[in-house]
Amino acid sequence: MKRKKRKKLWLRVLLLCMAGIIGASSYFIYQVWGAVDQSYDPLNRQKSEMRQEEVTMKDPFTVMFVGTDVRNADTQNWRADVIMIAAVNPEKKSIELLSIPRDTLTEIQNSNGVKTKINAAPYYGIQSGVGPMTNTVSTVEHFLNIPIDYYVKVNFNGFIDVVDAVGGVDVNVPFDFSVRLFNKMQYYEKGPAHLDGMRALGYVRMRKSDPRGDLGRNMRQREVIQAVMDEAVSIKSVTKIDDILKSVGNNVTHNMQIDQLLALQNIYRKIPKDHLETLKMNGENSNNNPRGIWYYIVSDQERLRLSNIIRKQLELPTQTLDGRPYDPPETQEPDPNTETAPDPSGTGTQDGSPAPGQAPADTTGSTTENGNE
Repeated sequence: MKRKKRKKLWLRVLLLCMAGIIGASSYFIYQVWGAVDQSYDPLNRQKSEMRQEEVTMKDPFTVMFVGTDVRNADTQNWRADVIMIAAVNPEKKSIELLSIPRDTLTEIQNSNGVKTKINAAPYYGIQSGVGPMTNTVSTVEHFLNIPIDYYVKVNFNGFIDVVDAVGGVDVNVPFDFSVRLFNKMQYYEKGPAHLDGMRALGYVRMRKSDPRGDLGRNMRQREVIQAVMDEAVSIKSVTKIDDILKSVGNNVTHNMQIDQLLALQNIYRKIPKDHLETLKMNGENSNNNPRGIWYYIVSDQERLRLSNIIRKQLELPTQTLDGRPYDPPETQEPDPNTETAPDPSGTGTQDGSPAPGQAPADTTGSTTENGNE
């Protein structure tokens, strides 16, 4: 009799434990689904016009990371402060990373031919009704003749919260420097450092004290983003999942479904560090235009070189920048002695005056919300 009572008692305990596990799992799934649903913001199109058909994460694909120059999600007028492309080949277990400096001169899509800084693409997306993120994606696609399949956009608050949620990041500060961030000075000493979210933001935003300018800043941005991704796929970050989910909210948006986000995490976890290659976009800073605005000038030769490196990674045929078949030479290393830059006026007009409806040029590099650097 006692054995039967004990058996029933253990059965009840077991059922209660199972109910608790199921309840906790359901709550966790509900939390994840809610956070993903809140941050999901699809582009205003079905697929890239540079794809014949929509790809999955079993195929080679691209993800574009965009960091905005605003602090809050409520701010509608933002510029692309960070543009980074990851070309992922799951079968080869490799990633090609490319940063595009925000001052890069290019023709902006849906702007009636205006040529200006690539970070102005969101402005013209709003003006044209295409949408800021869709227009940024389209402008990058036409600049490099590559498809952008997925994107992740984060503002200042989202960046700070995500870095804090994964416990901060380890970096190697290249030299001593200071930077003003939200009207407060941040100081960095050369050598290894562990940074929280606020200090990580200052670290990736500084460029005026970097002798390499935007290129140096792009290197630091890649360093921090890779560190965040490493933490996000690590076992220890699982215990912080609630903090990570809370940090997402409206401060991070993307066009990936939950199964695609999980697939991306799994793919990244399997890629060896030596299969992650960073590409450099060669160019020159110039203010040789009637308005004296500084632009980063990238030659068509350099654009073509980078385009076909990424297209090869995506297992797409090599093409010219306007989409015609192209048989590249054996080596496409840029020759600084023969590089020719496009018209640096960056205004869409012959005399350097602003084109009708052109966005005010960003001549200071400042942000709209006291990001300061």
